[in-house]
Amino acid sequence: MAGSLSASVLSIIGVGVKDQESDQQLVERVQKGDNRAFDVLVLKYQHKIISLVMRFVHDHAEAQDITQEAFIKAYRALPKFRGDSQFYTWLYRIAINTAKNHLVSRKRKIQSSGIDVEEGQYFEGADKLRDTSNPESLMQRDDLERQLKEVLKQLPDELRTALTLREFNGLSYEDIADVMDCPVGTVRSRIFRAREALEKVIDEALLDSH
Repeated sequence: MAGSLSASVLSIIGVGVKDQESDQQLVERVQKGDNRAFDVLVLKYQHKIISLVMRFVHDHAEAQDITQEAFIKAYRALPKFRGDSQFYTWLYRIAINTAKNHLVSRKRKIQSSGIDVEEGQYFEGADKLRDTSNPESLMQRDDLERQLKEVLKQLPDELRTALTLREFNGLSYEDIADVMDCPVGTVRSRIFRAREALEKVIDEALLDSH
C-alpha cells in the first residue's frame, strides 16, 4: 500500500486505472499481485472509513491511525476474501472491530457518535429545534446536544453501531446486517430501539420549549 495520498495518486495515474472498475475487479487485481489496485480502494473508501471511525474515536489524528491500521488488516486479509459479501461491508466490519479493539486496549469506554443538532435531521421533530435566532434557542440546542450525547453513550454497543451505519453512513439494512453479521430483522429492531431512545429525548425537549 502506498505511503501517502500523493504517492497513491501518482501510481494510479501511472498505471491508467479506470474509474469504472468495480470493487470486485480491483480486489481480484490485488489478489493477483497488483498492489496498486489496492491504492484505488484506499482512495475510494478512506474518507468514509475515517468518518465511521470518528463515531468511536473523536480525535482525528487517532482516527487516521486506526483507519490506516484497518486498511493494513484488510490488505493482509484480502487473499482470503472470496466475495461472499460486498467489499465495502467487509471493510466496514474490519474498521469497526479495529476501532473497538483500539479502545479496549487502552481501557477506554466507547464514546457516543457525537450527534449534534445538524445531524439531528434524521430524527422526527429535530428540525423544530434548529432555531438559533435567539440566546434561549441556543441554550436549548446545546442542552439537546448534551442530552443526545448522553443517551447515545448509554446505548448498548450494537444499537449505537447499527444507528451510526444507517443514519450517518447511509448503509441499507441488508448491508448493515452483513457488517454486523446478524439477520436484517435484528438490524431493524436495533435501529428502531436506538431511534426510540433518541426521539424520546427530542420529544421531551420540544415539550420543554413550549
